Amino acid sequence: MKGTVYLVGAGPGAPDLLTMRAVRLLERADVVFHDALVHPDSLALARRARKVPVGKRCGGHSTAQRFVEKRLVDAAAEFDVVVRLKGGDPMLFGRAQEEIDALARAGVRCEVVPGVSAAFAAAADVGVSLTERGVSRSVVLATPRVGRGECSSRWAASVLRADTAALYMAAGALAETAAELRAAGASASTPVVAVARASLPDRRILATTLGGLERLGLSERDGPLVVLLGEVYRGRVAAPRSGPARAAEPSGR
Repeated sequence: MKGTVYLVGAGPGAPDLLTMRAVRLLERADVVFHDALVHPDSLALARRARKVPVGKRCGGHSTAQRFVEKRLVDAAAEFDVVVRLKGGDPMLFGRAQEEIDALARAGVRCEVVPGVSAAFAAAADVGVSLTERGVSRSVVLATPRVGRGECSSRWAASVLRADTAALYMAAGALAETAAELRAAGASASTPVVAVARASLPDRRILATTLGGLERLGLSERDGPLVVLLGEVYRGRVAAPRSGPARAAEPSGR
């Protein structure tokens, strides 16, 4: 094979959270296969590359995973630098393993470039540590979403065993998520902070309890959502702040 495929983390949304390695690869890329939620300014860094959307959106058009894998293999036979740009970190809920395995079977060189995951951006937006000293010594990253043909998951039990939890891909199923956690033994008074569009200027931060989670009214239309749970957010629920939170522009921009 001629080229190398780089599985690159695009981060949670804000283009200036891309790593330096990611930026350099985008600038060198011949072709970029990108997720649906990658920021346009991040894609603009790949000035010389052909951009190919291969994202998956709940309720919308999605590109079949096997087709994505085939396109990556085909591109590696034609181009030197092939970038597969994934939201957040490629190795967390990004289906990277399927692509790594497909590339290995085809004899294609592959490298993974980590990115900032949405849970860490959401924690930064809220201003509360996931592991506040004396309150939380464990964190679980989980998703209540189960793909078609996949086995059921014991994600709720995992959440209950941790001091703090970050739930990915829960938008559109908040009522079901809350109900499953309650059925597993979680208290309705468990503090919850939901962060939509973490790291972006129009992000929304909504504080509630598990009992009030479904009443937040958030959906897929509000953008990527991370639901944070745990006692570290007790003070935030007692003095909630909701609505858009504006991010300061980085200096020099």
